[in-house]
Amino acid sequence: MKMTRVHCLGLVLALLVLNSCTFAPGPSTTQNSQPHPTAPELPAGRWTLRIPAADARFRYEGRFDFSDSNASVIVWQASRISLDFEGDAVGLLFDDAKGQCFFNAEVDGSNTVVEIREGKPAQPATLAGFGPGRHHLMLFKRSEADAGTVRFRGVGLTGGAKAWVPPPPVYQLRMEFFGDSITVGACNEDGDTDQWDNRRTHNAALSYAALTAAAFSADYRNIAVSGMGIATGWVDRKAGEVWDRIYPNPASPRADLTQWVPQVVFVNFGENDDSYPRAHGQPFPEGYTDGYIALVRAIRTAHPTAHIVLLRGGMFGGAQSEPLRQAWESAVTQLEATDQGISHFVFKHWTQNHPRVADDRALADELIAWLKQQKFMRAYR
Repeated sequence: MKMTRVHCLGLVLALLVLNSCTFAPGPSTTQNSQPHPTAPELPAGRWTLRIPAADARFRYEGRFDFSDSNASVIVWQASRISLDFEGDAVGLLFDDAKGQCFFNAEVDGSNTVVEIREGKPAQPATLAGFGPGRHHLMLFKRSEADAGTVRFRGVGLTGGAKAWVPPPPVYQLRMEFFGDSITVGACNEDGDTDQWDNRRTHNAALSYAALTAAAFSADYRNIAVSGMGIATGWVDRKAGEVWDRIYPNPASPRADLTQWVPQVVFVNFGENDDSYPRAHGQPFPEGYTDGYIALVRAIRTAHPTAHIVLLRGGMFGGAQSEPLRQAWESAVTQLEATDQGISHFVFKHWTQNHPRVADDRALADELIAWLKQQKFMRAYR
């Protein structure tokens, strides 16, 4: 659920690397890691080696806009770019920032949070102190697509300046998560109050989706938008309009869904269909059940061999709303009656505010335990 949205207008050229004034150390997705020491800023023209975004040594994981291969747009949360390199320093090169984007930038497991905001002046900088030998860079988009996007121009290296394709990740299966702010991980590092002005505290790397995928060594995609519902919500888009788009916009080109095919798909919508009309003194939307069925059947058409898991819960509506429960159960009953590749699961844990990291962990633990008991998961264990 989301009360406000970041409006992304205009263009800005931003050459951003780690540890400038728009960069701040942050929590890592790897335990017991510390930020690397930093070196003085280097002018952009002094890289020993510059590797453009189209270079085949980069590994891209996620749904990107590759219409300009030399400036790939990083769109969705949990999108990842990795590279192995040797050198004294590495620079991350971006431009055309819209809204605000936050990344976890890990080198050899040590993390720095990278902040990129529309309208910020260009500030070249470096992350350094790696020592000799080969190092691994992982850039992870922790903020959601609807908060902002940015073009990736590649990296600059200094010193030894060599680069390689990273070793292939050892994945056991492929998972895709469709949902709203609960699935995004919105507000999960906030304090007592949800806030939307600074997306630094919205960390998709610690969402229940990310934690569930990690438990099964899964490659995964997180296609979720805060405030979005099936029939209504806090944003001007519906799930059925954007689930298969490159950007979270009904006018966006469709993604090529044949390039990466999930084996397990999770669908978690309904919180905003309940909260938005309730906040405005309106009844639960009549179109929810039919819209939910249409969405799931569209996913089934795109991914005929995937197992689809229908989720409910995580916040008040999914746990306590009787109209939502009835509408969701009606959709589930109809879908499961005609498709043996569909299952459903209801979270017991829920929160009044958006789930914090501890709540994401509790939600993930419930889902993980349930998945381990399911017959369709036996092939991946």
